[in-house]
Amino acid sequence: MDAIQYEDFAKLDIRVGTILAAERVPETDKLIKCTVDLGELGQRTIVSGIAQFRTPEQLVGKQCPYIVNLAPKTLRGIESEGMLLAAAPEGIGLALLHPDVQLPPGTKLR
Repeated sequence: MDAIQYEDFAKLDIRVGTILAAERVPETDKLIKCTVDLGELGQRTIVSGIAQFRTPEQLVGKQCPYIVNLAPKTLRGIESEGMLLAAAPEGIGLALLHPDVQLPPGTKLR
């Protein structure tokens, strides 16, 4: 594993977002489009490749960490304005990360 400098890590803006709405992206097996409340940053559309592990209904109301300062990327015609952070341990598939207490949307991770 290559080490990075702290300054590189510090460039990431990671925030807790609350998922307000979620839906499968048509004609894909992996993508779910979420509307995420990021507090002072507003609501954003974020597309994640997690449909094989969670249904949209399981996501609504959840709080998860998102990288919010990535350049937008278009996936299947939908502009995604961030990236969900999750763990993918072998044999489990996907583990969503959640705060152990309810946080205000947009709370910055440090």
